[in-house]
Amino acid sequence: MTLTTALWIVGGLVLLAVAVQGLLAARRAGPRRPVLALPAPEAHDRVEPALDHQEAQDTQPELRPPAPKRVPRLDALIDAIAPLALESPVTGEFILGHLPATRRAGSKPFYIEGLDTELGNWEPPAPGRRYGELQAGVQLAGRSGALNQIEYSEFVQKVQGFAEIVGAMPDFPDMLDVVARARELDGLTSPLDAQLTVTLRSNAVAWSVGYLQQAAGRHGFVPGAVPGRLVLPGADDGAPPVLVLAFDAQAALAEDAQQAVVRSCTLTLDVPQTPESAEPFPLWHQSARALCDDMDATPVDDAGQPVTLHAFDAIGRDLGQLYRQLEALDLAAGSAAARRLFS
Repeated sequence: MTLTTALWIVGGLVLLAVAVQGLLAARRAGPRRPVLALPAPEAHDRVEPALDHQEAQDTQPELRPPAPKRVPRLDALIDAIAPLALESPVTGEFILGHLPATRRAGSKPFYIEGLDTELGNWEPPAPGRRYGELQAGVQLAGRSGALNQIEYSEFVQKVQGFAEIVGAMPDFPDMLDVVARARELDGLTSPLDAQLTVTLRSNAVAWSVGYLQQAAGRHGFVPGAVPGRLVLPGADDGAPPVLVLAFDAQAALAEDAQQAVVRSCTLTLDVPQTPESAEPFPLWHQSARALCDDMDATPVDDAGQPVTLHAFDAIGRDLGQLYRQLEALDLAAGSAAARRLFS
């Protein structure tokens, strides 16, 4: 081999090494991507055990009917309720056909219920039932603040129009008394409205949306109804999510989820929405730590400072006091009234 040939070979090897190093560096600089699952073996590479007809039926997955939608019920603790006296019973179809188009007064929801003539229960009007009495109620407070006079007047106006159509005689509570109750309830509950949020910040390489979704999926998170939200579902059908993992909505809407870059996400626990018995705070803490370990991230607070184990412990102690205060107001976390009030 001549010297010239040897030099050509060495030069080629050097160029190849430089190219490989460049490709590796570019890959490290890009966002982390999800790990693709290995393809299943071809059908001829495996032999499936035969099942007789009965066994095949037994192995079919059980189809469950969809969970019934939870309908809020009027509660004198958090609603101002107006009885609607009827001259004679009316059908559920008749009521449903004349309900107000929107059942909100400003920012506050209101509801109409009927007293079932057969079962004797107050319930939202339903087809096939008859109701001897009606009642309407508007929520006194919420995260938007206390019910004010304008909102209460709107409630009265909408219910009055409905009552005239169905032939009911409404008996509305005094406006000043209702507004005073609303302010009192808001004053008691606003300090107890806790949402715990921690930011998970990437230590080095950014994440692709697909990578983030895959990592969260390993810990039970599923896509939420809103882009950029992954949720950990509650144990009960129809219950609000226990935890919400949120990231940039624009990245979530990108055409290529593997190219959209995310450098941080937030993990939130809405305290009043989940019962204390479900241990949502330990789950929030553990999920934050597990996701950080999986994605090479650090939990930080609103100021960008790392959240230490001592800080998590302090939050847990304060949270115990908050649970006791909610219970003292008959608004235990996870109860129907608490979920409505703090939403």
